[in-house]
Amino acid sequence: MAVTVLIPTPLQKFTKSKAKIECGGGNISELIDSLEANFPGIKKSLCDDQGEPRRFLNFYVNSEDIRFLEGTKTSLQDGDEVSIVPAVAGG
Repeated sequence: MAVTVLIPTPLQKFTKSKAKIECGGGNISELIDSLEANFPGIKKSLCDDQGEPRRFLNFYVNSEDIRFLEGTKTSLQDGDEVSIVPAVAGG
């Protein structure tokens, strides 16, 4: 199963400057583990010590925020697109 993952610029240092990669996983948690297997060190930037996505990162599956779905247990299907979007703050 292949899922397209859109990588934000700050994390492209782990993906050899690739903004779009193909990865596998039945859910977001498995996808993160697959990303780590293919791009060592990226999980530390994506997840906290409990393995949950960091507060300043948003994950979207086909434009749906996983916080309003099933979190890291959100199921993935072949052809899905996962976007990792850093939160933006300012004033």
